[in-house]
Amino acid sequence: MKRVLLLLPTTGYRNNDFLAAAKKLGVEIVAAANYCHQLAPSWGLAPIMALHFDQPEQAADTVLREMNGIPDAVLAVDDSGVELAAVLSERLGLPGNRAEAVRRVRDKLAFRRLLKEREFECPGFHHLPSGEDPRKLLGELKFPVVVKARRLSASRGVIRADDPEALARAVSWVRAIQARADRDAETLGLVVEEFIPGREYALEGGLHQGKLTTLALFDKPDPLDGPYFEETLYVTPSRLPQALQDCIHQEVARACRAAKLVSGPVHAEVRVNDQGIWILEVAARSIGGLCGRALTHLLGMSLEEFILRQGVAEPVPLLPAAGEDAAAGVMMIPIPRRGIYRGLDGLAAAQSVPGVTGVAITVEPGQIIAPPPDGASYLGFIFSRAASPADAEAALRVAHGRLRFDIRRAHAAL
Repeated sequence: MKRVLLLLPTTGYRNNDFLAAAKKLGVEIVAAANYCHQLAPSWGLAPIMALHFDQPEQAADTVLREMNGIPDAVLAVDDSGVELAAVLSERLGLPGNRAEAVRRVRDKLAFRRLLKEREFECPGFHHLPSGEDPRKLLGELKFPVVVKARRLSASRGVIRADDPEALARAVSWVRAIQARADRDAETLGLVVEEFIPGREYALEGGLHQGKLTTLALFDKPDPLDGPYFEETLYVTPSRLPQALQDCIHQEVARACRAAKLVSGPVHAEVRVNDQGIWILEVAARSIGGLCGRALTHLLGMSLEEFILRQGVAEPVPLLPAAGEDAAAGVMMIPIPRRGIYRGLDGLAAAQSVPGVTGVAITVEPGQIIAPPPDGASYLGFIFSRAASPADAEAALRVAHGRLRFDIRRAHAAL
């Protein structure tokens, strides 16, 4: 039986989907997690269940000390564990991306420098160290700009600024977000870069021996122009001309080669405008949240099963024909405002919309929620299947319109 060391974040959306895929394949899972190291002993949890994913070298020492035998693969469920997975793969002599490559693409500043060096379409960008006044950059900036935390994901800590006053506010806000979310915030500083106009697209793919296979190219029908950048709709297949889709694949593949990523899942974000294709992000992980469920009909299996098969070198069946309902979509249900979630109405009505295949509410009653740029989660996910991308998109919008969420005002200090 194949064994996989699986890094399970305590707040991960996809833990159960990975575990279900492993059970289906007969793969033994050795679980590691990031529960609080102070509480874990009182809960009877082993040290391997209380790792600091954001301290990969230290966490790897714990895993190697506690684990029996060498697994066939090390996989991370989401972005929080990808660097640790790479470190462990290196130290165990397993195939995978080198930790240096994963670290580079996770760091927005390092990745921007790589793109500029390799002559990709790249906005002007600047590093703003912690404590430095953003006004020192004014002579070099062309507004609008976007202020970004260096290692956060899901649009957390990303704010557009259209003038110097907005820049000062955005820097202060993003610094506070990064300070709460990243233990290295003081040494990282921020990225300030020119805003790139255009439509966004997301490529979901996989690397094998350095060759990129595109599993899906998603349109993002809603414009993402700021001041915050909360993603909502993903629809596939893309409605872009095939020639332009091919160019996106080629640019993402070139970025993977430049970053020295060679294996495993890839999730890339690009913007397209009259000047060309702009790589926003190339992540050494699969699509976040529960969005991967939108690909099951295309793959003939769950995305998690596909990733596990690749990880343990199991045969991956040929992709099936898409069939009549060739298009699929997913809505990451946006959080309209900060507060305490109490419940919802209209779930049955949303589920009954033609083309809607499921509605998964992932927020729990009593949970404090916040939209980007502070938050990095969603109220849930709506899924659709239809004959065309336009129909898949329309079903998602109708279903969302039938949901009514009860969000109460939270205490200002929370």
